[in-house]
Amino acid sequence: MCGIIALLLSDPAAHVNQALFDGLTVLQHRGQDAAGIVTADNRRLHLRKSNGLVKDVFHTHHMSQLRGNVGLGHVRYPTAGSSSCAEAQPLYTNYPFGICVAHNGNLTNTGELEGLVRDGMMRHVNTESDSELLLNIFAEAMAEQAKSAVTSGKSSNGGAGAAGAALADSITKSEVFAAITRVLTTCEGGYAGIYLINGIGLVAFRDPHGIRPIVLGAKKSGADGGGTVSVNS
Repeated sequence: MCGIIALLLSDPAAHVNQALFDGLTVLQHRGQDAAGIVTADNRRLHLRKSNGLVKDVFHTHHMSQLRGNVGLGHVRYPTAGSSSCAEAQPLYTNYPFGICVAHNGNLTNTGELEGLVRDGMMRHVNTESDSELLLNIFAEAMAEQAKSAVTSGKSSNGGAGAAGAALADSITKSEVFAAITRVLTTCEGGYAGIYLINGIGLVAFRDPHGIRPIVLGAKKSGADGGGTVSVNS
């Protein structure tokens, strides 16, 4: 059992850090071993995570560094892997785009998935956490969609950085959903995950049987910096 939350503010100049902190405090009962937040601002990811309660992991100087109007939060109760702070979430992989995950649940075919990720995808797995497997499988599926976009001529010729940004901007919802389908057909168990795809946005989904809870909500724009879309479990 873990607690996961994601927030997207409609105002690009607003910051989501305090709302994520407050949300994790409410979800603290779902995990007391570790806590973490990642935010995105101008295509830069800002991450803070460690073992401990929410109030102990985040201090004023940490909060000031968590800039951006979109982010993920996680409180951990380890049911797989170890209690190492390396397995605190959100977890991150830089390819493609930069993708982070906050995951709640358990995969039941981890032995098969470890072989697939290491040998089939040639990706490095650095922890015993099944969340890292889930992240890498989704990231590989997104990379395949991005390669298809390049092949179809959607990428830019304005240099590597410009090409990457242009490609992220051109990724469609159907391509993201195709990557999700890859995860759903590969990963077995009960799980819910929220992904922050740098330069693209947030996506959340759970296993085909809907075993793990996940809730989507929104509120109207107001004095708090704009309307929000939130996902939590």
